Amino acid sequence: MIKNLKLLSLTLLMGTASLFAKAQNPINWTEQQLMEPATLAQTLAAKKDVPLIISMGPGALIPNSVDIGPGNEAENIAELKTLLASKKKSDKVVVYCGCCPFDRCPNVRPAIAALKEAGFTNYSLLNLKTNLKTDWIDKGYPTTK
Repeated sequence: MIKNLKLLSLTLLMGTASLFAKAQNPINWTEQQLMEPATLAQTLAAKKDVPLIISMGPGALIPNSVDIGPGNEAENIAELKTLLASKKKSDKVVVYCGCCPFDRCPNVRPAIAALKEAGFTNYSLLNLKTNLKTDWIDKGYPTTK
């Protein structure tokens, strides 16, 4: 009985640790895949070689961006995959959310995972470390509103 109780306790402890690890959402991009906001703003201003810009957050406020919706919702990831199916694997793609800091953002990781799964090779995550307001709007970069 005590042996079974210990086994049950260990199983519950490991399950809880697993849930905690999942909640931490490990980073699935590299430092080289981060695009600085100033770089994207300059590209938009030049109107040359503008990448496919995808908003995976609550709204598309960056000009030329496609509003997919929050990446933590399965139907939005399905919509992203449909969009990506019509693109070349080498097309330049920039994903952003901006709802909160990366360590808490539930939306960018599923989008990055979908790009990887689809075999895309030239994608970036817009480096909105704090949020869209602080790292884009407050810096005077262009918005749709």
